[in-house]
Amino acid sequence: MVEIAENGRTWLLSGPTSSYAVHLTENDELLHLHWGPRIALADAEALAMRPLPDYWPFESPLDGREEYPIEGGPRFVRPALSVRTDERRGSEWSFEAYETGDDELRLRFRDAGLAITLHYRMRDDVVERWVTLHNDGPVVELLRADSATWTLPDRDQWRLSQLHGRWAAESRLTRSYLTYGEQVIGSRRGHTGHQHLPWVALDADATEERGEVYGCALGWSGSWRIAVAQLPDARVQITGGAGYDDSGLLRLASGESFTTPVFAGLWSDGGFGGASRTWHAYQRAYVVPDAERDRPVLFNSWEATEFDISEEQQRALARRAAAIGVELFVVDDGWFGARTSDRAGLGDWTPNPDRSPAGLKPLADDVHALGMQFGIWVEPEMVNPDSDLYRAHPDWVQFQPGRKRTELRNQLVLNLAREDVQEYLWEQLHALLSSAPIDYVKWDFNRCFTDAGWPDDPYPQRLWVDHVRALYALLDRLRAAHPGVAFESCSGGGGRIDLGVLSRTDQVWTSDNTDPLDRLAIQHGFSQIHPARVMAAWVTDSPNAQLNGRISTLRFRFVSAMAGVLGVGGDLTQWTDEELAEARDWVALYKEIRPLVQQGDLYRLRPPAGGLSAVQYVRGDESVVLAWLQAQSYGEPVPALRLRGLDPAASYECRETGEVHRGAVLLHHGLRTGLRGDLDAAVFRLCRI
Repeated sequence: MVEIAENGRTWLLSGPTSSYAVHLTENDELLHLHWGPRIALADAEALAMRPLPDYWPFESPLDGREEYPIEGGPRFVRPALSVRTDERRGSEWSFEAYETGDDELRLRFRDAGLAITLHYRMRDDVVERWVTLHNDGPVVELLRADSATWTLPDRDQWRLSQLHGRWAAESRLTRSYLTYGEQVIGSRRGHTGHQHLPWVALDADATEERGEVYGCALGWSGSWRIAVAQLPDARVQITGGAGYDDSGLLRLASGESFTTPVFAGLWSDGGFGGASRTWHAYQRAYVVPDAERDRPVLFNSWEATEFDISEEQQRALARRAAAIGVELFVVDDGWFGARTSDRAGLGDWTPNPDRSPAGLKPLADDVHALGMQFGIWVEPEMVNPDSDLYRAHPDWVQFQPGRKRTELRNQLVLNLAREDVQEYLWEQLHALLSSAPIDYVKWDFNRCFTDAGWPDDPYPQRLWVDHVRALYALLDRLRAAHPGVAFESCSGGGGRIDLGVLSRTDQVWTSDNTDPLDRLAIQHGFSQIHPARVMAAWVTDSPNAQLNGRISTLRFRFVSAMAGVLGVGGDLTQWTDEELAEARDWVALYKEIRPLVQQGDLYRLRPPAGGLSAVQYVRGDESVVLAWLQAQSYGEPVPALRLRGLDPAASYECRETGEVHRGAVLLHHGLRTGLRGDLDAAVFRLCRI
């Protein structure tokens, strides 16, 4: 809902529990008024009457209060918008008009030939913000065009939460108190990156269950930057958008436009858990395609076979996967071109004639006959120098003239900003998806930008933006042509996870780390922003062959992976009959609780910190608890789990024990798990009676 003051210079957006307000002064200065609990328009107007502090000449009264800081005039904070022409740098804008419609507010400004529109949309309690720039004058270079600047209220001390990591150790949560100056996170790698998810949260005194939390998340799958600044007067602002530095995004000729990605924000007074549940509901309702459909249990062949693929071997795996209840069988890397290792074949998206002489259709048909869907792995944005594609078009990759073409994982990055590359990939992938009954595509991206040059283009810098735009357009085009195909975003694990790619894919590969204990911390961090409905998690072999050799029970591995979209990635041909029977039971149990896990409200009962940890999902009258015990020390009893989201006046039956518990007892005294020893785990299903 958007409300406008009678003078047309104060605007209020409100959701179920929160409001967001801005005000335009007589000098066309757009000031932030309020972001927090729901208020009335009269409250916003009262805030607009408050005078700015008198800081001049060494500080600016606008700093820390301006809604979208531009470069130019009496401003000293990091500008959200920085532009230059042949004549000048910076902006001096004036207000033109406002528009409303479809719950969106548009504030229009102009600086000579450059039209600047600030967009606002409240979706439930999430504010979506973005900016459109349209040039009607001489060429304008966009040095920086952030999506939004978020202004926080005055508090004594702010604490910053972020998700950091690296390959195989993504999405780890850390919290630290802000100090004066800026803290900057982002990626200069051309993709979202393993090092940070584009999300921050700030709180003053919140816990998991209570307190104010402000969160921001950027929907962009290329290089990005979020800067959190505590200014000299202790006010805090968060500025973020596409691109890591200020070296330039694009040049806009007359008649051209640029729209920034969405930078979404929310306020919650329900602590970190309440903020997460709001983020999850928002993504299921407005971001993720077909989010109301539960994702199937999959099997992926990579850890079982790696590059050593044959049709009969895949059929053997498929028969065992179907027998334990798998619903989607995925052939990973190695089915195409000359792909017998990571040194060749990328770019040649046709089945290997020696391994699949009749193409993928016979294997796909056999998988379908077993009652499963069929999926494949691709990495379309990359090319091996040893490939037919590269030999035909060496100029199609990103490169700097006169410099060595850096290979990482024996591959180069295609310049997806080129229209001929875009059309080639569309033709190849469209033909591939038309050649066989393919239901699922795992879309990988296994190296960062390094030599990001485009020698034939007058402004090669634009490839950083146009690569992402082209990726989105290609995914959109493929989804439209093949509406029955689901897509998973992968980038060596969790290297491309953000609201932008999630708006075009059905799930994401959380991490290449499939160790069930490590995954608890990764999944805990991931859940701060993203829902279980998109979090792919696999059960693989023990000892863990990919990373650490850790030995764990099948029980612990399954319960760990059941916290998201369950998958199996071990070599089923080596599993014993007893292991296969146990796996079949776990898969059947997951299918029972899947609607709660993928669609329910998540409560993080205890974080993974060395002892007992647990999560709970609640949906309607049903709830499920997944609990893990890392280690039991000194024979001490394992504490009971205080549950959440239940009706204290109701009774709940536990299907595992047959016991009936009062809701108030579970909420205040807890559920005893019976876990003991090391790496133990359990599932508890509760139903209101």
